[in-house]
Amino acid sequence: MQAASSVKNLTLAFVAGFVAVLVFHQGAWAALHFANIVPASKPAWSMAPVPPFNVPTILSQAFWGGIWAVVLTVLMPSAYGWNYWVSWILTGAILLTAVALFVVPLLKGMPVGEFSWPRFAIGAIVNGSWGFGTALLLRAMRVTTPRPFVS
Repeated sequence: MQAASSVKNLTLAFVAGFVAVLVFHQGAWAALHFANIVPASKPAWSMAPVPPFNVPTILSQAFWGGIWAVVLTVLMPSAYGWNYWVSWILTGAILLTAVALFVVPLLKGMPVGEFSWPRFAIGAIVNGSWGFGTALLLRAMRVTTPRPFVS
């Protein structure tokens, strides 16, 4: 029974992270785009293909948003009240932005670009929005943190 509940919660966590990219992450990107903060050449909800499978960028981003939501749902401690919201927003803003700027380029065989605070700030806004959206959707779906290592 508990295993089925954990699988259900992890599936819902994936859905929450996936949808949070489509609505919150890309909504924040679109707002920054309309404010002329991000280049016009990088629109929200991009359908440009991403190698190696040539899936649309938005689907790739949403998939990874779902994966991150599953991982963080398992790893983040249960939090209540403001701690819950702050932990999801800051984890999205700081951890996901740092991974996007410093780890992903290395995994793709690309050089890590020079660090810049404006670039980090844009990432923090967009990924923090994802964190908020994921937390909101997890709460709306009543997803509880699985405890796979506790008997």
